[in-house]
Amino acid sequence: MSDQEHVIDQSAASPDAAPRADEPTPIIFLDDIRVTFKTRTGSLLHPHKVQAVKGLTLKLMPGETLGIVGESGCGKSTTANVMCGLQAPTSGKVHFKGTDVTKRSADMRKIIGRVISVVFQDPATALNARMSVHDQLLDPLKVHKIGDSTSREKRVLELIEMVGLPNSVLDALPGQLSGGQRQRVAIARALSLAPDAIIADEPTSALDVSVRAQILNLLMDLKRDLGLSMVFISHDIQTVRYISDRIIVMNAGQAVERGTAEDVFSNPQHDYTKLLLGAAPSLLHPDLGR
Repeated sequence: MSDQEHVIDQSAASPDAAPRADEPTPIIFLDDIRVTFKTRTGSLLHPHKVQAVKGLTLKLMPGETLGIVGESGCGKSTTANVMCGLQAPTSGKVHFKGTDVTKRSADMRKIIGRVISVVFQDPATALNARMSVHDQLLDPLKVHKIGDSTSREKRVLELIEMVGLPNSVLDALPGQLSGGQRQRVAIARALSLAPDAIIADEPTSALDVSVRAQILNLLMDLKRDLGLSMVFISHDIQTVRYISDRIIVMNAGQAVERGTAEDVFSNPQHDYTKLLLGAAPSLLHPDLGR
């Protein structure tokens, strides 16, 4: 029995099947992705191998938020790394806007960098502790040679306004900001190149509960206002339901259930999904709904 035969798909026609000629081009299309890591156990001739992702196929469509949920070790962060080009798949294909970028050549990496941006879990480690906020927002524009000095400075001001921070933080170092402010800076930097999609990998788990609500609402506002696509990754299925259009539930490297957020939440079919829903109350702040 193949890996994919274990998937419970609540859609009449799977939205993650190979792209059709009559539909928009997906921002991201992962086709039967597998990622295998060698561990330190075993021998040189026969190293032990762990399959972190097992035959995963998914699509992120324009304007969509796709939630990926599962416990630690389920393969969701490895999937995120494949999506943004940080991890090459052991097998399978990766397409960005119809272009095969599986081999990740220098030219392909440039495409990836312009199409996809990442917001990581801990902004304290994602940001350079020795660079001012201004320089961290300016740096991607300079690296990709976007605009001149005047237009770049204008873009920095636009970015800081987008994420709801005052201009005064531009001169600050990350260590002088609160956790919520640092994550807003990380989001601003992710938006600097005007990407088609953002991959948010546990973007609120390192924050206080009350701040999580603010960051989630900010991401939703930016998605709406900028027309972004988003992959939102979390271990908290309640949070994923709140922000996502569709959900993929992962367990042991596989997608075990997928469907609309409402269907997966209100009528879960797989035992693992039911376990996630019943394991703990939502970690969201009660004021999340504004």
